[in-house]
Amino acid sequence: MRIPAHSVCTAVRDDIVAGVYERGSRLTEELLARRYGVSRVPVREALRTLEAEGFVVTRRHAGACVAEPTEQEAGDLLEMRMLLEPLGASRAAQRRTEAHLKVLRGLVRLGQERARRGNSDDLRSLGGWFHETLAQSCGSPALTSMLTQLRHKIAWMYTVDAPADPVESWAEHGAIVDAVARGDGERARVITAQHTERARPAHRLRFPGGTERPDRVRTSQPPVNMSGIRH
Repeated sequence: MRIPAHSVCTAVRDDIVAGVYERGSRLTEELLARRYGVSRVPVREALRTLEAEGFVVTRRHAGACVAEPTEQEAGDLLEMRMLLEPLGASRAAQRRTEAHLKVLRGLVRLGQERARRGNSDDLRSLGGWFHETLAQSCGSPALTSMLTQLRHKIAWMYTVDAPADPVESWAEHGAIVDAVARGDGERARVITAQHTERARPAHRLRFPGGTERPDRVRTSQPPVNMSGIRH
């Protein structure tokens, strides 16, 4: 069975974000095909997509390599998020479906419950799902794609401290959903902008000055089971 290129792309991107591949390291088609148990054709297509997204660069005499973004580029990502997430929330207030709203309310309910109990283990994942669903609710595939790429890149370049007051943070999530549910685009935009601004100081560069790097990927890593990759 042929593994779709977008599944290979997801797997490679996730490994880059997780630090499996060192920044600047080569990504040979042979190594990736062996690791993910696929042919070189979907690997080649995946690398082209990841290069367009900014995770991979092609270097003369080296081929495909993991990108090495600068601190300025990393800072620009947070600025872009400050502009695009409020826009996405405003659009979601006008274009969301009842299915989107149901999921958003469910995530807020779970997040607020976990926050009140002091159970922070699930809050990071719940927050990611919340913002992913909010982005999908905006009714613009282009904007959704940009927001998704931003989240991936920020997760790659930054570690994010847990909010000092998770109850307050999830109250803000709830206020965003309330505005979206009422169709109040301006209020959704304002609350999301405030929420994003408050979260900004919690972001710390993973590679300040380019001095810190994750362990280099080992070519002896076992193959990845692609059957569980999200499409």
